[in-house]
Amino acid sequence: MVPTCNKCNQKKAVYHRPYSGETLCKSCFMKSIEKKTLQTISKYSMIKFNQKIAVGVSGGKDSLTLLHILKKISKRNNNEIVAITIDEGIEGYRNESFSIVKNFCKEKDISLSIFGYKDLFGSSMDDAIKERQSNKFSSCSICGTFRRRALDIASQYVNAEVLATAHNLDDYLQTYMINLFSGDVSRIGWMYPQPIEYNNGLKKIKPFVELYESEIVFYAFHSGIEFQTEQCPYMNESIRSEFRLFFNELEKIHPGIKYNCFKSMNKISKIVKTSEKNEPVKNSCINCGETSSNNICSVCTTIQMLNRNKKNFYN
Repeated sequence: MVPTCNKCNQKKAVYHRPYSGETLCKSCFMKSIEKKTLQTISKYSMIKFNQKIAVGVSGGKDSLTLLHILKKISKRNNNEIVAITIDEGIEGYRNESFSIVKNFCKEKDISLSIFGYKDLFGSSMDDAIKERQSNKFSSCSICGTFRRRALDIASQYVNAEVLATAHNLDDYLQTYMINLFSGDVSRIGWMYPQPIEYNNGLKKIKPFVELYESEIVFYAFHSGIEFQTEQCPYMNESIRSEFRLFFNELEKIHPGIKYNCFKSMNKISKIVKTSEKNEPVKNSCINCGETSSNNICSVCTTIQMLNRNKKNFYN
């Protein structure tokens, strides 16, 4: 016998939340995800009235769902929503996603701009993998460095005041562990979900930071959102996959443990941020002039490394 939704007590349940014990119908589940997103936005003061919001859209389930929800709720605060997509330059990988994103934005009447690593930094990801010094410089490290800057540039180009990315709770836990295990404790102080504002005026937000990845997938499926299924060919170079598996296995045995970890990590992040007096980044890279906590930003450092080895590779 199919259980009844214990929220509305009327429709048949389609989803069971082990960590809360809820059984929800499609409508109540969808509303719960949208409500949680709004609560996160409100809790951390992410969006203000009449702001232009650029959404980083890769074509995956998280980013398209975020674009869908932000577009849906944008009228409440008179926000303009635009989409920006980054082409990493991985042969064959983005063919599917670009088609999906273009169709989605056309259907929702959302402006879309596409920016590529090759044009912005002189090297595509395929180039960078060939040009890097060794596997010590992981593909995810290089890509993450370029992606963050590319999204910043794209946001400024479309005159957005806010950049929204679809990092979810699972992403947050994995990033925390990566920073912890790599000894990069100072970065933990920057992980608190409060928006980060830079000297160029851009504010970065993560409205999905309190949502499980699995629930975003379920929402996307029941919303009829088509998303990219092909995985990045370089993804296995990162330890992130191991942490994802670790937390998923823990969640099966102890439902809700991800939320408990999230709350604990937020407390730790806040302590580190306070103790190290992490204030909004005001420094500028002496090379490119972009916001940086060091004299030379990580993007310029990476480009310099690739350029040095590019000569060796092609000569």
